Amino acid sequence: MTNEDGRKFDLTERTAVFGEELIAFLKQLPVNDITSPLIRQVVRSGTSIGANYSEADEAGTKKQFRNFISICKRESKETKYWLRMIAAAVPDKKPDARALWKEADELNRIFAAIHRNSKDEDNDN
Repeated sequence: MTNEDGRKFDLTERTAVFGEELIAFLKQLPVNDITSPLIRQVVRSGTSIGANYSEADEAGTKKQFRNFISICKRESKETKYWLRMIAAAVPDKKPDARALWKEADELNRIFAAIHRNSKDEDNDN
């Protein structure tokens, strides 16, 4: 698959790079009573996106595929929320958090479209 620039579109690589960039960003944050739980939450949800996409890519059935894509969609949405909270907790990191938020939002939109377009033939849910 290629994007509109003609470059190869590799969602496995894109989600992995997102997880790596997220980890690098989180390592820069001050650790205190407020940021510690936020960091734990966003590292779980943000890195889960790529892990679940890898599972979806290897799914044995369409139902399994849709389930993993649904998880990717939820985890990317959750990641947006935690990044917003980190931006509030560490205002000087807001621009970096916002850039990651935008990528999480794009991933969320991609997974939502994949989920919509992968309806099970036997069940339109």
